Parts: sequence; C-alpha cells; structure tokens
Amino acid sequence: MKNNNFRADHVGSLLRTTEVKENRDKWKNGQISAEELREIENIGITETVKKLEATGMKAITDGEFRRDYFHLDFLKELAGVTVTGGVGGGQAKVASDGFTPPVLSVTGKLKHQHDIQVDDFNFLKSIVKATPKVSIPSPTMIHFRGGRKSIDINSYPDMDEFFHDLSVAYKEEIDHLYKAGLRYLQLDDTNLAYLCDPKMRAAAAERGEDPNELPKTYAALINSVIDGRPDDLTVGIHLCRGNYRSTWFAEGGYEPVAEILFNEINVDRYLLEYDDERSGDFAPLRFVPKNKKVVLGIISSKKREMENIDDLCKRIDEAAQYMPLENMCVSPQCGFSSTHHGNDMSQDDQWRKMELVVNTAIKVWGES
Repeated sequence: MKNNNFRADHVGSLLRTTEVKENRDKWKNGQISAEELREIENIGITETVKKLEATGMKAITDGEFRRDYFHLDFLKELAGVTVTGGVGGGQAKVASDGFTPPVLSVTGKLKHQHDIQVDDFNFLKSIVKATPKVSIPSPTMIHFRGGRKSIDINSYPDMDEFFHDLSVAYKEEIDHLYKAGLRYLQLDDTNLAYLCDPKMRAAAAERGEDPNELPKTYAALINSVIDGRPDDLTVGIHLCRGNYRSTWFAEGGYEPVAEILFNEINVDRYLLEYDDERSGDFAPLRFVPKNKKVVLGIISSKKREMENIDDLCKRIDEAAQYMPLENMCVSPQCGFSSTHHGNDMSQDDQWRKMELVVNTAIKVWGES
C-alpha cells in the first residue's frame, strides 16, 4: 500500500549550513578531499534532518546538501551526458546577475553506469525517524532546453531510441533505490511548467519542437520510467518555473498542460507551484482525477515575508472549488536552495516557513 497522505510536504532542497557551503568551496579548490567533504555533509545533514523532523514534517529529505544544482549533479552521472558552461551569456538570463544555467547535452549513448543516489539515500535512511524521501530530476530535463539539436545525431539518429535508453537508465536507478528501501520518490520537472509560458512555448517552436505535442511526449517518457513500479512506491512530480536565488524563469497558469498533466502522467502526487500570480488560478485542478493528490505550494520559499495562516486556509478553500479537499495537501512552492547558492532568506526564515506548512495542514485537515 502506498503512503501518500502527507498533508504537509516540502519540495526537497534546503539552505546549506555555513560549514557545508564553505567546505564545498574548499573541496572545489582542492583544499580538502571528497571524503572529508562527505563527513562534513553528513554532520550538516544530520543536524538539518533533526530540525526538519522537529517541525512535524513527515517526509524528510537530505536537503540536497551534496548537490550544486538540483538536476545537473544527477544527470551528469549518466553515461552520454555532458555538462558545460556556467555563469554569463546565453538567453536564459535571470535579471539579478545575468546568471545562465550550465548547458546539458547528450554526446553519446545514454546508460546507467553506476548508482547515483543510493549511497546518499542509505545515509538519510539511517538517521531519519519519519519517511525518507528522494527527489531526482525528471527525465524530461535531458531533452527540453536543447531539444533535438543538443542530442548527438550519430549516437541517436532515431529519437525513439534516445527516449528508450533514457527510460532504461532511469528505471535502473529507481529500482536500485527501491531495493535500498525508498518508498517516496519525487521527480522535479521544470519543463511541463515552462510549457505554460507563451515565451517558452515560442522558444521551443523555434528549436523545431511542437509545444502542443511535447507534454504528450513527456507524459509517455515519465510513464515509461514509473509504470510497473511496486505498489508501495509513491511517486510525486514537482512542477517549477525556475528557482535561483529567489528569482524565476517562467510564468503562466497550468491550463495549457493540465489535461495531460493530471490524466496522462501516472504519478500519485503533484507538487504544484502556487505562491503568486505567475502560476495562474486553481481552475486547472478541475482535471485532477479522484485517485490523485495535489500538494498546493502556496507558501513562498523565495520571499522572507511570512504568509498569514488564515489567508492560506482561504486559498485552500478556493482550490477546493475545483477538487476535493481531502485530496489536497500543502507545501512551500519550491525548494529553498535549488542551487547551492540558496534563496534570499535566513535559516530562521526557512524553519518558520516549514512550521507554517505543518501548522496550516493541521488547521485545515487536523493532521500533518
């Protein structure tokens, strides 16, 4: 049986401790070894997990403390994936400092060459009292930003073979995580949310993709990865419009992808960004089938200001006009540190936000 009734949830990433941030820089500069860094991360994760459990949260991650980026650290471990570039240049700029995400491309045959998250999960499992949760990038993240042009034509003259190999690689990792004891997996997907933005849809069309067909393609890809999973493995998908140092990349309501998102992707939970007007209204929730949960991300992980619990309850009531209240949950709209830089808030701000999530869940449903 699946345990997917966590009323209070969170997306995964948390602000790194000062020790983790400083020593990760030392490791990059060759001042300490990978083994020394891991021990420091272990301490930081252990301290942070205790604080997370103390809020009353029942699904617990390691805060993604061992990653620079929520997606690239995972994807670059697949054979055939190359990551290049960094700050400056490019089109996907964030206004605050001109940051451009590193570029991901497929330069060879995709293959799961070794376990990526299993050791990290095993450590998390050893220190939690609640349910350990792992978030990994959605398999769509390898395709959307570059499209066909970012995939080596010699390795993959046929895109069906590309999607097949990508699916097989993901299934191997998830199978190994399940065998290690994982029962709650989250896929982080910016692309389905980007396809809600007219500008992003236009950019996809310029790359030769059909923005109306991409959601169907991505639904089929995700299903090929998760279909046939064990009955007790809960899978959620988080949709995000970008999260870098409290800034964002895209906007637009869920309407353009809603029918496919809710009815053709075979996940158990949807963690949806709903913290401000960029995400549109709750009307797309009318498409959610009765056997699925929606986690409303109505508490901002980008802004320090605390939301009012009564206002949050009113927003949940608004959403309940379109789907049953008993099928909803609550969370921050995204992680607090999708990249190692972290969002523009303090540790205290983060923990107060997490407590607000739990208190809101208790006020609305009587449980966290």
